[in-house]
Amino acid sequence: MDTPVEIGILALQGGVVEHRQHLAALGVSAREVRTPEAIAGLSGLILPGGESTCLARLLGLTGVGPEILRAYREDGLVLWGTCAGAILLAGEIVGEEAHLALMPITVSRNAFGSQLDSFQGSALVPAVADAPIPLVFIRAPQITRADPPARILLELDGYIAAAETDQALATVFHPELAADLSFHRHFLRKCGWRENAAAPGHSRPFLAIQ
Repeated sequence: MDTPVEIGILALQGGVVEHRQHLAALGVSAREVRTPEAIAGLSGLILPGGESTCLARLLGLTGVGPEILRAYREDGLVLWGTCAGAILLAGEIVGEEAHLALMPITVSRNAFGSQLDSFQGSALVPAVADAPIPLVFIRAPQITRADPPARILLELDGYIAAAETDQALATVFHPELAADLSFHRHFLRKCGWRENAAAPGHSRPFLAIQ
C-alpha cells in the first residue's frame, strides 16, 4: 500500500504540467503552489525548469520564497530543483548572487550556451535506478562543485549533472520531459513515499491532465 505524501509544484513559471503527469503516473496528485499558504502540509516541493532570474523575482514578489525557506528549515520540506530550479537551490552561482541557497553546490548558468545547444542522452545513475535513464538538457546549467553533505549522483564529461542532500535534490536536466519515472520515484521516496507492487515501472504511459 502506498504511503501518502503531499507534493507541491511551484507554479509561478516553467514546466508544471509535465511534472504533474509523471507524479500522476505513480499515483500521486500534486498541488500547484503560487502562494505561501499553499506550502502548508507539503512533504515535498518541486521547483521546475523555467528562467531562474524570473523565478527568483517571483519568489520574492509573492512571498513564496521566504515560506519555502521557513518550511525547509522548520518543517523538513524536501525540495527538488530541475534546471532553473537547481539554480535556485545552489549555494553559489558563478558571477551572480545566490537565491534560496539551500544546497552546498556551485552552479554555472547557461553553461551549454543557447536554446539551440539543447541535447539528449542517457546515463546510469545507480542511486536512482538500475537501468540507464534518458536525459534531456535544455539550455542547461552545470553544477561545477558539490561540497559535503551534498552527494554527487551523476557526473558527465567533467561536470555534475545531479546531486542531492538528505533534504534536497538538484538535476540540471529535465526528467519530466522524458517518459522515464525514475527521478520522480526517487524524489517521492525522499519525501517518505513507499509505493505498492502495482506501481508502474520505469516509464510512464501517456497521460492527458487538464
